[in-house]
Amino acid sequence: MKKHHAADRDRRDFLRTAARGLALVAVAFGPRAASAEAPAGAPLKIAMIGAGREGSALGTLFVKAGHPVMLSSRNPDRLKDLVAGLGSLAQAGTVEQAVAFGDVVALVVPYPAIEEIGKAHASALATKVLVLDVSNPIPRRDGEDFVKQVNAQGGAGLMTAKLLPGARIVRGFNAIGSTRLGTIAHRAGDPVGVPIAGDDARAIAVAETLIREIGFEPVLVGGLAMGKHLVPGTPLAGEHSPAEIRQIASSLH
Repeated sequence: MKKHHAADRDRRDFLRTAARGLALVAVAFGPRAASAEAPAGAPLKIAMIGAGREGSALGTLFVKAGHPVMLSSRNPDRLKDLVAGLGSLAQAGTVEQAVAFGDVVALVVPYPAIEEIGKAHASALATKVLVLDVSNPIPRRDGEDFVKQVNAQGGAGLMTAKLLPGARIVRGFNAIGSTRLGTIAHRAGDPVGVPIAGDDARAIAVAETLIREIGFEPVLVGGLAMGKHLVPGTPLAGEHSPAEIRQIASSLH
């Protein structure tokens, strides 16, 4: 019996020592490591930077999936009716408030605005578990010269990474129209695929989980360098099955 008691004491001592060691690791890595860890299965606070048609449609789906969502704009008072209709999980705020709020930040803004967002919030965005880049450079809106500049930097994706250094970026939902998102989510049978591109494995995993929760099937097409193909007017734009996305992506470089 004495041997058993001694073994139990040794085991308890080991567990206490291990726990102290884990606490020291947590302190050493600091808040960046803590914020980058999302508890499995727990709702994630999602900040929608941009609450136009696409941002509102995606934010609505995240709320329906059980995630607290802050929709933001420069004039959050204009979002009161929208958030009131979504219930207690939704709220409105400024961009600064949304960045502070979110575990996940979704960028759904005109692409030139990402540079301004990066200048103001890059350090905070680098602490997030995921920055979902839904924004696209659009010639008719942003200008041909601007789009050429983005493409010269490797396209959307690599450009976003340069503007938001340290952020865990995944591009997704870049070329499915806002009016269709709610209609085709949770489609019976073969779900609609969502091509995504990213370099950070943890961020990709979080993005994949969120995409499935709101009723789509994520398909990783490659790293952020493939983000140039996730814009309107490319073969991956529009609605495709996961198998179709994989087939199309296999022919792209």
